[in-house]
Amino acid sequence: MISLFPIDEVCPVYHKACLDSFREHVVHCRELPEFKYRHDLVRDVLFNIFRRACISAKEEAPVNFLSDPLEGRSTLRPADILVFGWVGGKHDCVDLTGVSPFVGLGGNVFTVGQTALKAASGKVTKHEKTCLDNQHVFIQFAFDTFGFLTPEAVDLLSRVHRVMHSNAMTPRSPT
Repeated sequence: MISLFPIDEVCPVYHKACLDSFREHVVHCRELPEFKYRHDLVRDVLFNIFRRACISAKEEAPVNFLSDPLEGRSTLRPADILVFGWVGGKHDCVDLTGVSPFVGLGGNVFTVGQTALKAASGKVTKHEKTCLDNQHVFIQFAFDTFGFLTPEAVDLLSRVHRVMHSNAMTPRSPT
């Protein structure tokens, strides 16, 4: 806890939150480029894991049912990863969400994973019904900047691990 700056400052990017004298704000400011980079890095790594496990998936996949026919454009961003035939033969829209464990605490007691669980719940509320109405499954993969994974993210990784293990144990025919 060595102070890096003599006084607190306003974040030069976000213009609202304070840069505290210990520089902890940098870890969780969603407006800094590193935060988006972290999301994209996790998405890329997860996509590569799917590929190495021989699981058919597409990164940043446009999902046509998320388009508003009146506007003629997508009203929601594409699925971070679309996994083909993953649950009961349905395609899965995997949405990654990275959050800071310090966001929205106010005066509340810090609880590990609280912000990731809250963010995941909000995304499920926002996207799950649309996916289900269009014969897709919505999977939220939420994590915080300190490494907490929501139970759904752990379940997804556990299933990928089982598939990888099964593929490694199954002899392949020579090609």
